[in-house]
Amino acid sequence: MSVKRSRWLVVGACAVAVGAVVSGCGSSDSSSTSADSTVPKSSGTINGAGATFPQPVYQEWAARLKDASGLTVNYQGIGSGGGIPQFTAKTVDFGATDSPMKDEEVTAAQKVGEPVHIPTVFGAVTVSYNVDGVDTGLKLDGATVADIFLGKVKKWNDPAIAGQNSGVTLPDAGITVCHRSDESGTTKLFTTFLADYSTEWDKKVGADKAVQWPTGTGAKGNDGVAACVKQNAGAIGYVEQAYALQNDFTTADVKNKAGNYIAPTLDSTSAAGDGLTLPDDLRFLAINAPGDKAYPIASATFLLVWQDMCKAGLSESKAKDVKIWLDYALGEGQSVAPELEYAPLPTAVLDAAKAKVTGLQCNGAALS
Repeated sequence: MSVKRSRWLVVGACAVAVGAVVSGCGSSDSSSTSADSTVPKSSGTINGAGATFPQPVYQEWAARLKDASGLTVNYQGIGSGGGIPQFTAKTVDFGATDSPMKDEEVTAAQKVGEPVHIPTVFGAVTVSYNVDGVDTGLKLDGATVADIFLGKVKKWNDPAIAGQNSGVTLPDAGITVCHRSDESGTTKLFTTFLADYSTEWDKKVGADKAVQWPTGTGAKGNDGVAACVKQNAGAIGYVEQAYALQNDFTTADVKNKAGNYIAPTLDSTSAAGDGLTLPDDLRFLAINAPGDKAYPIASATFLLVWQDMCKAGLSESKAKDVKIWLDYALGEGQSVAPELEYAPLPTAVLDAAKAKVTGLQCNGAALS
């Protein structure tokens, strides 16, 4: 059985709190990893919190790194909206977010030190649905998805949906909308996509980590929305790709910028990262990427660290442990990511991320 099936059946899966030993949710199976003599050894512990989007892969990385180096990495998936302020308040050693920090969030963090964005993997936000008789390949464009989440399209056999799905028998059944109730980078990615295709959405709701939803049922975390979709006939929600695949959800093919309906696969997610123009601070989104094969609701997720971790309050040993974690994420972790339905970073993004990690410091000196 694969890693994604045996360890990460997410609805009802373990959530690791800061201070809990993450390897308890990971693998003790010696076949999953072998001790890697190239990984620096450490008996330390570091804590992080933030996005639920990458939680499964971060926990798997943490379990394998524990086996390889002895370092314990505790990660709490509380949503990007919680991870950024915890990082800024220095209650964790690193933060995590699915959408880059906004300018005002960067300014607030700069009172402590210079925040650095480290992209780790690419993931997709799926449009997952639970409709009897529609088992695969429902086609939806951005305008229709926006109208569903605006509450304007209320039935599955609405002409707006039927017109994109010739030959598919759609039921005369009500649509139940599931959305996040907490602040979330996944929400920022999804609402950015909707705002690009719906002027009404852009003006009335907008794009952010938390919005005033016109309709639907709120649930906390990607796992909460996944449960909402799974438990309600006729439901639709936006669910991170790994959560959707791990729970055998049915996902829509979504129309991209080039006019093609694209399924959320690892290949189409990676395609969204090809040819990006990267800003120096790596605060980028890949929503509605222009490639013919790009899935349109995909982007990187980020770890947040301090440029000079010791000046920001971490001890030298903690700073070195954070670097061990980042080096693993951008090294061996990239080959682990597809096992949990995350796309490795495109080469240009990976090289830029590694350069950021190489430049991290402790009291002005490079971290070894």
